Amino acid sequence: MADLFYTGSTTSSLNLDTGATYGTIDTGDLRRKYNFGDRVSELAIAQDPFFRFVSKLNKKPTDDPHFQFTEKRGSYHKRYAYVTDHGATSALGNSGDSTWDSGESDQGDTYYFKMGTDYSSAGNRQNVYGQSNNDISVGDSNTKPEFFMEGQLVKINTHTAGESPGSGGGEVDNYAIVKVESVADSGSEFVVLKTSVIKAPFSSAASVEIASFDTDTPKGTTIQDYDKSIASQLEQQRCYVVGNANKEGSGFPETWKDQPYSLKTGATQIWKTTMAMSNTARATVLRYEGNEWARIWKEKLIEHKWDIEADLLFGTQYIDTNNGIQYTQGAVDYVLTNGNIFTLTTATKTADDFLDDMSNYLDPRYNGSSANVFFCDTETYNWLHKLGGYFKNNMEVSSNFSADLAVTGRKKVLGLDTTTISTVYGDMNVVRNVHLDGSPVKILAMNMKNCFYRPLVGNGINRDTGIYVGVQTLENSGIDRRVDQILTEAGMEFGMAESHAIWK
Repeated sequence: MADLFYTGSTTSSLNLDTGATYGTIDTGDLRRKYNFGDRVSELAIAQDPFFRFVSKLNKKPTDDPHFQFTEKRGSYHKRYAYVTDHGATSALGNSGDSTWDSGESDQGDTYYFKMGTDYSSAGNRQNVYGQSNNDISVGDSNTKPEFFMEGQLVKINTHTAGESPGSGGGEVDNYAIVKVESVADSGSEFVVLKTSVIKAPFSSAASVEIASFDTDTPKGTTIQDYDKSIASQLEQQRCYVVGNANKEGSGFPETWKDQPYSLKTGATQIWKTTMAMSNTARATVLRYEGNEWARIWKEKLIEHKWDIEADLLFGTQYIDTNNGIQYTQGAVDYVLTNGNIFTLTTATKTADDFLDDMSNYLDPRYNGSSANVFFCDTETYNWLHKLGGYFKNNMEVSSNFSADLAVTGRKKVLGLDTTTISTVYGDMNVVRNVHLDGSPVKILAMNMKNCFYRPLVGNGINRDTGIYVGVQTLENSGIDRRVDQILTEAGMEFGMAESHAIWK
């Protein structure tokens, strides 16, 4: 094995130091770096689509191998809470009864609501569909609804008394509008609103039930949020701020501010691929491919890129302090830990089911971007084309009446074959990724605005895929050979977990 690649004593006229302290180690021409950067992604494009996208579109160099970044989430659509207790006096006393009596809900009546919510006010972090990691329940630490102020109008959803709504709050039949007269802390992570009823929640004198309760159990007591559809279930239970009302000549109202930022860290990883050949072999002309060095050189570049693609998909962020090795975050690992998780069995999944998933994933409350790329394994890639092709070819009545899920065209994006599938939620850009074959992931949906490839660049040194060239002499043989090392040091940055998804 030593004759294949020996890294001990070498001889050359370019010794840096041959003193007794350092021995006779020789770097040869290793001081010179041939930087390739983006050119590596030009090789065998279809084999490594994720690396192709991030290296071409979202390259953001870092000058620190252990970098930090922030996420920013808006709060304009998060001014909601759930009723966990209510009553005609500040004593409340109806935490186990969702009924709002008709005699206490007429216009002008005073009524009290204890409110809690299910997202963290630090960073405005919320639950993510299908993601049990770091789920947030009503009343958890750092969830106090701090946005309520005197003078606000709040919408309270209701349904007909006596219904059995079950999980999800039942069908909303009506709503009340109440004006906040004062806000008081209720200990822990809740507030109590003293309100005046502006709009009664019924058209005739009758009791109603507050939709924030699940069969007399207040929201968050026994049910989890991450497995609920926002549009069809959670929204029915939420009580939103819908404006404010003030009298003429009144002074400045109260104000509040959110904290939209959360801090994350990333790490770069070093990839190395080495190729070596004696100068005798390099000078020999062979049949079929005359230059054996050129053949191996190209294969090793593709091998290097293949390794990077696999790590950028399946790697996990880890810093091994024992030996100083860093590992960067992979897209699949990140989304499985933080992003939306859906199920997909091609034998039973229908177009309707898939559109329900798309509705949750592309909810404009947190992911209204059109920069989503859907990387698919081979089976799912074929399934989407079969599904779209069947609708397009067999169910289209005319150009004015066609299916909502249909293959509408193919195009080249950065040289990659990309299929456009039309849905009611916009066009899906679908790309086959063979690295997902044999993995638990069928579709990896990435919002390309929220993931970045971060090569280490600083002080005039660029570690974004370069070639280091050296000349060594085989021990005891006197035969020179060339040794090239392909080296990349880069990391991945993923933000806004709720804008990425996996179907598995």
